[in-house]
Amino acid sequence: MTPIDNHSDDHHVLAIVGSGFAGVGAAIRLAHHHEGSVVIFERAASLGGVWRDNDYPGAACDVQSVLYSFSFAPSADWRTVFARQSEIRAYLERVARDHGLMPRLRTRCAVESITWDTARSRWILQTERGTSTADHVVLATGALADPAIPDIADLHTFSGPVFHSAQWDHSVDLTNRRVAVVGTGASAIQFVPQIQPLVSSLILFQRTAPWVMPRNDAPISRRTRAATRWIPGVQKLRRAKVFALRELKLAAFRHPRLMAIGEKEARAHLAHAVADPALRAKLTPDYRMGCKRILISDNYYPALAQPNVDVNTTGIARATSRGLIDTDGVEHSVDAIIFGTGFDTSRLPLTDVVTGPAGSTLSEHWGDSQRAYMGTSVAGFPNLYLMHGPNIGLGHTSVIMMLESQLRYIDAAMTLQDDRGATTVEPTVAAEDDFVRDVDDLTDGTVWTSGGCSSWYLDSTGRNSNLWPASIAGYRRRASVFRADDHLTRTAGGQS
Repeated sequence: MTPIDNHSDDHHVLAIVGSGFAGVGAAIRLAHHHEGSVVIFERAASLGGVWRDNDYPGAACDVQSVLYSFSFAPSADWRTVFARQSEIRAYLERVARDHGLMPRLRTRCAVESITWDTARSRWILQTERGTSTADHVVLATGALADPAIPDIADLHTFSGPVFHSAQWDHSVDLTNRRVAVVGTGASAIQFVPQIQPLVSSLILFQRTAPWVMPRNDAPISRRTRAATRWIPGVQKLRRAKVFALRELKLAAFRHPRLMAIGEKEARAHLAHAVADPALRAKLTPDYRMGCKRILISDNYYPALAQPNVDVNTTGIARATSRGLIDTDGVEHSVDAIIFGTGFDTSRLPLTDVVTGPAGSTLSEHWGDSQRAYMGTSVAGFPNLYLMHGPNIGLGHTSVIMMLESQLRYIDAAMTLQDDRGATTVEPTVAAEDDFVRDVDDLTDGTVWTSGGCSSWYLDSTGRNSNLWPASIAGYRRRASVFRADDHLTRTAGGQS
């Protein structure tokens, strides 16, 4: 960990905020631009992003391991089709070490503000440990960084432990305890089956039933791992096969009627696991599959069918010192409350403290709907790049491939600046508007806007500002053909 000397000019070519996949990938893929003059700020005590924070029981990836990894750092060590949290975190740490990033990592160093210095054409980063400056900033905080805690009246009066799945309190022993789980997000789908056999009772407060498909997880045999490691082309072939199959699934998201096929399989999955018709009715979604995130699990439904589990769909009115009162006025006495309610996706972290040349923050600039050229750069905010920015999320496959395509675009933008001898680069307003218009056109008629649900994919204006609504191949083509005319460069003395 590099110490900060507040009496020196702590300046870097590139400052990266966040050390998950996006941050580590940026430091590696942009290395020829910063040539070692890079710093990675991390608010936590170690790198890892969501795969450090989400260490709840049963935490694992919902995308096949072979696809949820960098293309430039393949691994033959995955032991299951869907990697566990500990494996993914270890992989990310190994990649960071192999590329010499650990000395550039500043842990326990939260960034408090990022302000553009017009006079010196650089960003000023105020952190909890001092001030640094950088020519370029990559915000790699990710869209799933800040847990969403529902506003439950009188929650502070509850006498037992309360925590979110992304901040799991491992000091709390749930054995023979009465537990309330609030929410049925992707994390709840995973941890509920793990804690259900331990607890004396579990009440699950469900607002909206998710569509759940079979996970079909399995160990990867030693023979397959050996072939992947030693036989040329096997790794690429396995990756290409999974990639193609997942890209094919996009057709149902873009043409919602095709989702009826998946819905039939999901209903059969539910019927096989849950015999009680009343419980089955509670767990049956009333919207088109894909409108919200599709979840995968082989043990979620069987866990809910156990006698020590109750599914409550009436909603929560308020908390008491003993538990939670639902909207029917019934008090449910519990010993612990766990939130499986996902993350705050209404804005990207830190965008309310990133201040551009015009004096407004990125959040103020956006208003109620975030937007960016290629989901990555914003007109009026030079030399600033957003990893997992607006319209970079996915509903059908691995976001790691989107991040790598973003880095291809950032590389090209920084190269344009270097070639022109400029000090700054940013997209034009017209180019950003055109990209946003393309996204809106691609979203029109998809399941995300016509599926009959309310999801985090859409912002408060009803616009899709989170998902890329087309194929990864389509985004990759855009990222690989850099349009210089879509960008504005400036030198210290003017504009080019």
